[in-house]
Amino acid sequence: MTGQPSSSGLSAGASASTEPVRRPRLFAPALAMVVLAALIGVASWLGYRLSYDTALTRQAERGQVQMRLYTQALASELARYDHVPGLLSLDERIEALLAHPRDAARVAAANAYLVALNARAGTRVVYVLDAHGNVLAASNWQRPDSYLGEDLSFRPYFHAAMEGQLGRFYGVGTTRSESGYYLSAPIGPRDSPIGVAVVKIGLEAVEQHWQGTGIPDMQMLLADENGVVILASEPSWRLLALKPMSDEQRQRLIHSLQYNRAPLAPLAFQPVRKLRNGDTLVSLRGGPPMLAQSAALPGTDWHLELLSNTMQARVAALNTAALSGVVAAFVLLLGAAWNVRRRIIGERLAARAALEAANSELERKVAERTADLSQANAQLQAEVAERTRTEAVLRQTQDGLLQAGKLATVGQMSTGIAHELNQPLAALRTLSGNTQKFLERGDYETARTNLSTIIGLVERMGRITGALKSFARKPGNGRRGARLDEAVDNALFLLDTRVQALQPDIVRDIEPGLAVVCEPNRLEQVLVNLIGNALDASESPGAQGTPRLELRATVSGGKAHLTVRDSGPGLSEDAFARLFEPFFTTKPAGQGLGLGLTLSAGILNEYGGSLRASNHPDGGACFTLTLPLAEPEAEANSA
Repeated sequence: MTGQPSSSGLSAGASASTEPVRRPRLFAPALAMVVLAALIGVASWLGYRLSYDTALTRQAERGQVQMRLYTQALASELARYDHVPGLLSLDERIEALLAHPRDAARVAAANAYLVALNARAGTRVVYVLDAHGNVLAASNWQRPDSYLGEDLSFRPYFHAAMEGQLGRFYGVGTTRSESGYYLSAPIGPRDSPIGVAVVKIGLEAVEQHWQGTGIPDMQMLLADENGVVILASEPSWRLLALKPMSDEQRQRLIHSLQYNRAPLAPLAFQPVRKLRNGDTLVSLRGGPPMLAQSAALPGTDWHLELLSNTMQARVAALNTAALSGVVAAFVLLLGAAWNVRRRIIGERLAARAALEAANSELERKVAERTADLSQANAQLQAEVAERTRTEAVLRQTQDGLLQAGKLATVGQMSTGIAHELNQPLAALRTLSGNTQKFLERGDYETARTNLSTIIGLVERMGRITGALKSFARKPGNGRRGARLDEAVDNALFLLDTRVQALQPDIVRDIEPGLAVVCEPNRLEQVLVNLIGNALDASESPGAQGTPRLELRATVSGGKAHLTVRDSGPGLSEDAFARLFEPFFTTKPAGQGLGLGLTLSAGILNEYGGSLRASNHPDGGACFTLTLPLAEPEAEANSA
């Protein structure tokens, strides 16, 4: 007997002494691994970021060289044609045409000159406009889509030339939807030109040169002053906008027909990160990041964009990150190994000293634990026995309190019940005396009628006393079903005297046969309390109009909900706060114990239900009891 507690005390003592040590031992390696992984991750990230930024810087430098070459080549290509519009103003055939625009011979001579000039200069079209913007002569006069006779006064290059300036303009032709670069110059005095010379240049050769450069992972595009792509190494980018346009700007471009009503959809470049040198990393439709570099084209409002793939930089950065992580891991593992060896030696020395102290302390702790366990066991048994007695007393007290509440309700109904019994008793006395006299006279028919009336009065008295006896008796054990409509009928029967005295309008909406989980006698007790309180409220000061009593039942979520509403003044804020406190009542002194709602809520909670109170928006208080629906077996038992 003494050995068994000692072993259990020893095991308990051992577990209690080792548990605080075991947790740190398990936690320390995990924390060390987390710190080690974090340091390796930081080293790898730093290596990746440094290598990636360095590679991007070198790539940006190479891109700047390419940008300068492309910019100079494009500027030189455009500068080749700057002198062509000026040549037209020096030719006497053009001046003669402007002086006599309706002379067929001068028009033919001017057209022949423009054809020869266009072929020699290698331009796309050369044409002359009068001061009103009408085309008088053109190098394509023989083609079906010739510009002759067109009104091009809406073009910006025409307005620039008429103001005495050299016009430069990129647009899409309205006749053949053919894009080109337009150069214009005034003819005649600059302060009052008599016409405008225009040269249209095709830039397809530049674009084809970009597409055939053979430089991998690199894209070029040229955007005009409106941010619209006019040249691109990727043909699908042409006439796309680098950024979204406002409605006002879009309407202006549509009105000028600069792009011949092209939709100008945005080119979906998403910025990723701004670099320190001013360049930007961008992504196209969620693709890999590209290095975007921009340069202005001299002499124009255009700018050149160079997009280069950063995949090689990323691969190099990932390799550097992996190498940095390996080096950091190697260094950290060396440090960790040295630290572990140092700790192992220290732990061995400490363990040797601790083992000697533990051996001397172990027997004393075993004895103390054994005594503590024996004392705790005896105390626990005493507490269990005391708690069992307390629960029995509490249950007995609760049952007595429920019965006391029912008897209190019976006491409140005693006056009405006495009145209900006194009326039949008085009638019995009168009918009995009359029957005796009718028998003496030989009037047996009247005597038989009086005896039938006496029998009905006796049966009525029996129903009253039976219902009162059933309500007052203690409920049986077990949980079974009760029909909600029958319980309401019994409660109203018990309160019939008060109902007859008050004469309220009773609204009843209860499905016949609706069964709930509750002992019928206890359900009747709850309903008597709620209906009695509703009758009290309906005849209290502040009640609204004709007394009214509503009983409505609904079913939802596997539970039945019965709402009892009165026509009284409703519940105050103070009443809501203390409604279910024992011995709290809003009735005058001597007319209530303040236990009805407390006991009712306790009964409903015992069967898995609830009781809640609220004020109806149209006036009066509402008490809603909720109980689970009964199973078919319980419903059959209640029947």
